[in-house]
Amino acid sequence: MDALQLPPISRVPALATLERAAILDRLFEPCPQLHTLSVELLHDKTFISYDDLIASVGVQLAALADSISTTDKDWLDKILSAHPRLGEKKVDSTQSRVEQAHLDSGSEVESAELKTLNEEYEKKFPGLRYVVFVNGRPRSTIMQDMKERITRNDVRIERLEAIRVGYSPDLKTSN
Repeated sequence: MDALQLPPISRVPALATLERAAILDRLFEPCPQLHTLSVELLHDKTFISYDDLIASVGVQLAALADSISTTDKDWLDKILSAHPRLGEKKVDSTQSRVEQAHLDSGSEVESAELKTLNEEYEKKFPGLRYVVFVNGRPRSTIMQDMKERITRNDVRIERLEAIRVGYSPDLKTSN
């Protein structure tokens, strides 16, 4: 399977486990915990579209967020933290690299502020990374949102926001 192309959705259930994992990596971020959670879903369920697949993974993640189990929350946090830090130089996934490309164009002062905000966020919400739809949004808007979410200080809402942004078909297919 080409790293940038997805097979027809009708073929997904018949693919080998590694190929289904590669689809998850292409649509989201490479993450062994997401593979464990969702690879079988891609085998067991027939999807009408990739949007349908993305939404189904989002449902799985929302179930983890709603769980009272700390193990489920820890597993979810590992999946959500597969997203790269904003402004990092090394970004593994092609999708995130393209989406974050314009963040490299800011001043050194803004880069330092973004690094500090990433650190503050991760201190406030241990185990999580700040996840937001970046594509085309100015760095100043993103940093303001980050500050507001740090101030809000609600880990439950942060998990749900990360699921909404990272696993919503409307946002995933609009970039």
